[in-house]
Amino acid sequence: MAVRRDAGDGEPTLVWERPEPPSRPAPSPLSREWIVRAAIELADADGLEAVSLRKVAAALDAGPMRLYGYLSTKAELLDLMVDAVYGEIVPLEPVAEEWRAALRFLAHRVRRAALRHEWFADLLGGRPHLGPNALAFLEASLAALDGAPGFDDIDAVLRATGTVDAYVIGAIRGEITELRAERSSGMSGLQWQIASGPYLSRMLATGRYPTLAKFVRDGTHPDADTAFDIGLGHVLDGIAVRLAP
Repeated sequence: MAVRRDAGDGEPTLVWERPEPPSRPAPSPLSREWIVRAAIELADADGLEAVSLRKVAAALDAGPMRLYGYLSTKAELLDLMVDAVYGEIVPLEPVAEEWRAALRFLAHRVRRAALRHEWFADLLGGRPHLGPNALAFLEASLAALDGAPGFDDIDAVLRATGTVDAYVIGAIRGEITELRAERSSGMSGLQWQIASGPYLSRMLATGRYPTLAKFVRDGTHPDADTAFDIGLGHVLDGIAVRLAP
């Protein structure tokens, strides 16, 4: 998490607590929200590698040095972008009272946001995000479990939400990696299966991969939406079993 020292008291100050410079009409109006919006548009179009303070400034018809009044580093810009996406995820309405339904609801919102902003998946995990929207999402996740049957202490709540987060992040990254591979190869998933089918058939015919052959022959091969929900259900059911008396 990027910080900048406040000259007044020497304490590190996060970007969330720093005021914006006074607005001015010339040479072009600017705000932290506009900067973040422009950066997200660049990332949505061409990935995180397309995001730089220079490119964002150019998109806003502003000099790069003006941006430093609103943020100090690219790391801070990424923090702001992530929190803006969390703003899309945090529900306006209360989540379900039953903890499994609540966590399922939130997980699907995270996945939908990541599919809209694929770069978002690259920034999940690691250090906790501390923006106000990210904290609101974390609060909703923890509150869904706090006080629910079986979650008698906060450590149990944290272990459960951490387990769900690990599944959601891994599943989303896998799905987005596959989407990127399709685009880079120019072949859809079905086209790739058709192209690799003869080779795979020959390898399975050797008899060295009987379980894999059974999967290819008898598996239901659900679509991405269904596969994500099935896997999430396994995780939630496993947590429920672990909590059972």
